[in-house]
Amino acid sequence: MSVIEVRELRKSYGGRPVVDGVSFAVEEGEIFGILGPNGAGKTTTVECVEGLRVPDAGRVRVAGLDPVDDHDEVTRILGAQLQQSELQPKLTVREALQLYASFHPDAADWRPLAERLGLAPKLSTRFAKLSGGQRQRLFIALALVGRPRIVVLDELTTGLDPRARRDTWELIEDVRAGGVTVLLVTHFMEEAQRLCDRIAVIDKGRLAALDTPAGLIRRSAGATVISFTPSAPLDDHDLAGLPAVASVEHRDGRITLSGTDETVNAVITLLARHRVTAHQLRVVDATLDDAFLDLTDDRAGEATA
Repeated sequence: MSVIEVRELRKSYGGRPVVDGVSFAVEEGEIFGILGPNGAGKTTTVECVEGLRVPDAGRVRVAGLDPVDDHDEVTRILGAQLQQSELQPKLTVREALQLYASFHPDAADWRPLAERLGLAPKLSTRFAKLSGGQRQRLFIALALVGRPRIVVLDELTTGLDPRARRDTWELIEDVRAGGVTVLLVTHFMEEAQRLCDRIAVIDKGRLAALDTPAGLIRRSAGATVISFTPSAPLDDHDLAGLPAVASVEHRDGRITLSGTDETVNAVITLLARHRVTAHQLRVVDATLDDAFLDLTDDRAGEATA
């Protein structure tokens, strides 16, 4: 069941299209990621989902509700951690948590949430005195304190150190396990690959791809990279003819091939047939970084054209 529906969403500023016909649906209970370069239209898209911006055209529904026309109802079921937020400088962490909890008839106990996010020692600290990472953790807590059915997290772990980032990932996985749908905007590929069930890649305001992390990686120009130094020369025709080979490169006597798992097996068979030893053999799987660059690299598009 789709809990968020976006159909042909369009939004322009000063006549320049920022979101240009984006469509996707988020299923209930999944962690759905949105990736894209800076300025691709990611934040504008989720702000339309949150009801913070009015689309120029298209349809957006959150649990069947219009985020603009039914804004009050949507805010009761949707929590949001925005990319940029501020609070009153003199408000303490405790006061902020108590205030936001008071907005909801069935708010979560904010104390365990503060503990989980490492905010317990800072409860008496004023907002103005918090570091960037501490502010980020506070806004995550404020997004979750109302027990939302859906939570939108825009740049979830920006400013957090590696330990705090991984602790936050575990919290989000627990939140999803409790039945909450998560819409996650991020530029951390490791974060998206770890957390997301599916990912929409937005580039220049348009949907470039929509798939699981593994599916996006399989789309990469070379899902697997094999490199080795052969003990004897190999014929380029034989190498280029291997199954699923995307490219063959020679450098300083070393051969590098891009392909798939099928290519790896074929390379090993070729080496055995010619009785060639592969010195310093390396097999490296492509990552979400590789897939993302393939999908959003202008140079790749120009080369294809």
